[in-house]
Amino acid sequence: MLDIRMLREQTGEVKAALARAGVDPHQVDAVLAFDERRRQLIRDVEALKAVRNAGSKEVARLRDAAERDARIVEMRAIGDQIAALDRDVAVIEQHQQDALLELRNLPHPAVPDGPDETANVILVQEGEPCQMAFTPRPHWELGEALGIIDFERGVKLSGSRFYVLRGQGARLQRALIQWMLDLHGEQGYEEVYTPFVVKEQCMWGARQLPKFRDNLYRDVEDDLWLVPTAEVPVTNLHRDEIFEASGLPRRYCAYTPCFRREKMSAGRDVRGIKRGHQFDKVEMYMFVRPEESEAALEQMRADAEETCRRLGIPFRVKALCTGDLGFAATRTYDLELWAPGQAEWLEVSSCSNVASFQARAANIRYRPAPGARPDHVHTLNGSGLGLPRTMIAILENYQRADGS
Repeated sequence: MLDIRMLREQTGEVKAALARAGVDPHQVDAVLAFDERRRQLIRDVEALKAVRNAGSKEVARLRDAAERDARIVEMRAIGDQIAALDRDVAVIEQHQQDALLELRNLPHPAVPDGPDETANVILVQEGEPCQMAFTPRPHWELGEALGIIDFERGVKLSGSRFYVLRGQGARLQRALIQWMLDLHGEQGYEEVYTPFVVKEQCMWGARQLPKFRDNLYRDVEDDLWLVPTAEVPVTNLHRDEIFEASGLPRRYCAYTPCFRREKMSAGRDVRGIKRGHQFDKVEMYMFVRPEESEAALEQMRADAEETCRRLGIPFRVKALCTGDLGFAATRTYDLELWAPGQAEWLEVSSCSNVASFQARAANIRYRPAPGARPDHVHTLNGSGLGLPRTMIAILENYQRADGS
């Protein structure tokens, strides 16, 4: 989440940055109004406490019993006022927190302006879409013909937008996961295996809540949430911790299935395994010093590019514009693989600099120097890669005329 001090001291700059992403500046005003009310109430409480303290000292000096009793009654009344104001402070603090949590992260100045994905900027493309001597088939036809993707039984087991991988399909996904984890290990990421369900606090710390509540799966009885991405548990590995400067940067990679309830309209865009309620993904994640986060983003992008490059499939990199930037991101690169069966580019990785947005919510800090006051780290995340779309690209690019 954003720093309330930044909102107070750089109000104009914050409003201007958020306006680039289509955020109503009045949302900032609402946060600051709650903040000013909270601070005034705290001043009122402190003033009453000063009166009560002075009165208590006076009571100790009084010799007249009646006068002393009267002053005690007055002090109790002041105590009641303080208690009432403390309750008001708690209510206002919650309102302020709720309003603050509704504010997205600030777009980096280098992010291109634009209303939606049509304004994203292509930065790099490696390889040209292959010209096949036959009409390439989409992966859902290939998968069913080869007996490696079973859509019918996926629906039978779990409903729409689920599928079963069989035989070579299941083996391919398992091999890709292993290969990606090994590659990221070579690139300097420590592999971690985390739970696939987490406490609600983890969702808040990764800023999945409250924004994406309706897209998340939850076990209400145990109050546990299925992870929508490994980003959630990995962020919270260091929740409420303070790194020493020598402990940064910290790089992790993790494999998890991902669970998302997002509503999907019928049509060409959701055929096959491109979008599903459950899918596998390998994630890259970094905790870094603030001054190193932009360089870390470029390194993460390079690591994701290398993963795409080794697949031998045309890929490209796009800089997301303000209108397509994720809620928590300050800057994002999307990496896309070419899928000839659908004649489109498929996003297989988003590499984002989140700055201190998650670290502030999860209370993750570091000491710039021994004995120095802790400051919030910056965090970055990137897919390395998403499995379903990577498999789509492999199937469609390496297909033969006979469907093999």
